[in-house]
Amino acid sequence: MKALFTYIAPTLALLLLGSNSVYAVNCQTLVTKAPQNVEIKTTMMGRDKDVRSPYCLVSGVMSQRMGVGSKFYSIQFELRLPNFWQGRFAYQFNGGNDGEVKPALGAVTGLTGPQYAINQGFAVVSSNGGHDALANPEAGLASPVMFGHDPEARRDYGYSAVEKLNPVARTLVESYYESPIKHSYGLGQSNGGRMAMVAATRFPTMFDGLLVGYPGFNLPKAALQHAWDVQALHRVNDDISQALSQRDLDFFSNKMLEQCDTLDGISDDMIFAADACQKVFEPKALVCKSNFDRDCLPLNKIGALMRMHMGPHNSKNQALYTSWPYDAGIRSQNWRMWKIESPISAWSNKPVSVVMGGASLAHIFTTPYTNVSGDVYALENYLLKFDFNKDAPKIYATNSQFKESAMSIMTPPDAAKPRLTQFKQHGGKMIIFHGNSDPVFSVQDTMRWYDFLDFMLEGRAPEFVRLYRVPGMPHGQGGPSADQFDTLQPLIAWVEHRTAPQSIVAATRTENPDITARMAGLTRPLCPYPSYAKYRQGSLQKASSFQCVVSK
Repeated sequence: MKALFTYIAPTLALLLLGSNSVYAVNCQTLVTKAPQNVEIKTTMMGRDKDVRSPYCLVSGVMSQRMGVGSKFYSIQFELRLPNFWQGRFAYQFNGGNDGEVKPALGAVTGLTGPQYAINQGFAVVSSNGGHDALANPEAGLASPVMFGHDPEARRDYGYSAVEKLNPVARTLVESYYESPIKHSYGLGQSNGGRMAMVAATRFPTMFDGLLVGYPGFNLPKAALQHAWDVQALHRVNDDISQALSQRDLDFFSNKMLEQCDTLDGISDDMIFAADACQKVFEPKALVCKSNFDRDCLPLNKIGALMRMHMGPHNSKNQALYTSWPYDAGIRSQNWRMWKIESPISAWSNKPVSVVMGGASLAHIFTTPYTNVSGDVYALENYLLKFDFNKDAPKIYATNSQFKESAMSIMTPPDAAKPRLTQFKQHGGKMIIFHGNSDPVFSVQDTMRWYDFLDFMLEGRAPEFVRLYRVPGMPHGQGGPSADQFDTLQPLIAWVEHRTAPQSIVAATRTENPDITARMAGLTRPLCPYPSYAKYRQGSLQKASSFQCVVSK
């Protein structure tokens, strides 16, 4: 009898104390359930302002090894397991160069806190992508990209970290809840959006739903744009921060709006009829005809903007990436920070394209890598001297150390002729959104990918992939845009209830410094590509007054 009481007492106590105590015990014992070669560093129950439910926080490390130059590498990860679990699991693909474990919340651009994946009943995992951004402090500003000297670290960054960590995370989730995962999702934006698109091809049965934000799926190609932009701006001024003033960009944006804003039926400082705008807007018309003209820009400045929008080419006039659409978000703080100048004094106010872009192109996306020192002037000089005939092909190159090219590592294997056959057969669904004013990854590259997919599938791409363009939005939230929208719930409904998404309502944010006074309080529908929102009738403030139409 005593033995029986000893057995049932803990269980009875947990039942009396409620499920929170059960989860607390499960959280503590999870350290003993880790797969082989996985070390759980800490487990603890937590709750914070971003998560509405108590959760178990798991920190772990795996795939520890010594790499090139006797540098230590490992996949570090964080797993958050909410008490409010709905049978859902999300792999959070992080952006940038990885190198740190971001909070595993399932936060995606456009979502508010209550809409984060963890608050929709997801267990969420996040990792450092297989390397530590702070492991090489002697490299200065190039420190976050020095992992590019190690072939396996490049591969982990490109796709292998997900392949290694995902089964571990799933095992921990199912052990914790003592129940199988019902639905699996991958969420990411920027480089994380690239990883989601790679996963659809490399791991077609790994995820039921993929949420893809402004993806750089042709990342090494897009990195060529950094050198192209710096060289174009340098033709205007040796100090590229002075090449185009904020006033210049405001003027250019306003002139664009004069020609394009009403193409969607109303004037609201957003260009929804983006395709029609590319046909009518003529930058050359803005060139000053004489020294006495005022409502214009000098030829060298217009020339730089046109060259930047054309995208990188070699001397044979062959496109090396893609072109960029003209859009009003060119005046945004985000666009300027990436292309012209940043507010970061430690970078001598150089733009992100010089520091992060130049370092990545030199150390990760070309073979052999160029060991550029980590100061802003060395990085800028590297971009200024970049040869689009001799250096650009290095994104496709291999050697005895790097047997896979940067392009083969970083891009979906079927990027040129996408079919996603296995992902579709698995029942997978994908929602993509991309800002029309993205200064890092051209929305036109994403549109071209979708067009190819739809062509290869004879018009059936919308059955499992939807693309939404966001007028005015740059790389993430900001710009003269309606940049608050929920793409996660439509994906959940598509995956779990087979309800295909239609238009998605987006709202402007008062805290966005780039919106104009008349944009405050607006809602607009984001329409599935190739359609766009056109005013029909009713209040100019409401999304319900618009309909999705296709350009003729």
